[in-house]
Amino acid sequence: MKILYSEIIKTKRTPLRYITFLLPALFSSAFLWYSSVRSLSDFYIHQAFFEIWTALFVPIMAGLLFGLAANQEENAGGFINLFGNNFERSNLYIGKFIIIALSMQISMIISIFIFGIGFDLILRENFPWVIYIVSFILESIGASSLLSMYMWISFAWGLGASIGFGGLGMLVAALMSTNLGDSIWTYIPWAWPVRLSELPGAYLLFTSSMTYPPKIISSGELINQIASGVIFALLFFIFMIVGGIIWFKRWEGRKMYE
Repeated sequence: MKILYSEIIKTKRTPLRYITFLLPALFSSAFLWYSSVRSLSDFYIHQAFFEIWTALFVPIMAGLLFGLAANQEENAGGFINLFGNNFERSNLYIGKFIIIALSMQISMIISIFIFGIGFDLILRENFPWVIYIVSFILESIGASSLLSMYMWISFAWGLGASIGFGGLGMLVAALMSTNLGDSIWTYIPWAWPVRLSELPGAYLLFTSSMTYPPKIISSGELINQIASGVIFALLFFIFMIVGGIIWFKRWEGRKMYE
């Protein structure tokens, strides 16, 4: 808890708090306005909502926030504050990861909550809370796996590399959200938040007038895709976290400080 409290204090003079609370409010408000002026199906709204957030904001936020966190430690005497305490290296690594990853997921929760309330009040329709909550859970699994990679990159190579990978990730995620990613998305880390969060939206295609659910549901393909994506994401997460901790325990700062 001391490490987490210390990491929270460090965010006072960083963009983390503004991004956590301001970005989802702006995004949800803008998307709510767009949905109100266009005649869109619930399925399309769901897919667009999560696609924009996961393909655009998640990679950029990950690259920026982890890069800034590493840069903050680097500017504090060349990581001296990070290494000059009595905490275990592994706990420091996990603590910093938890704060940033949790902040990004809080942003997603705020975004869904604001959009859901606005959906009920402005569009006068019942918001499919369960579908969005399941999508958020799956997005969190995919995003956490992706963030574990950015954590390692930011400390190993710095702010520039972290932001660069964020930009690359945005392009890859956008491509993986199209038909190009249908056969390979389960192997691409940047595709996991996008694809996993979109899959529950298939249930919005099932209407009361239909005798049978859509084929992707009735055939079991939806469950198979979710299972495959979650398994690959969790395996990647374990590898990156364990590997990052082992590396971090032996790391003494970037070359200029060794």
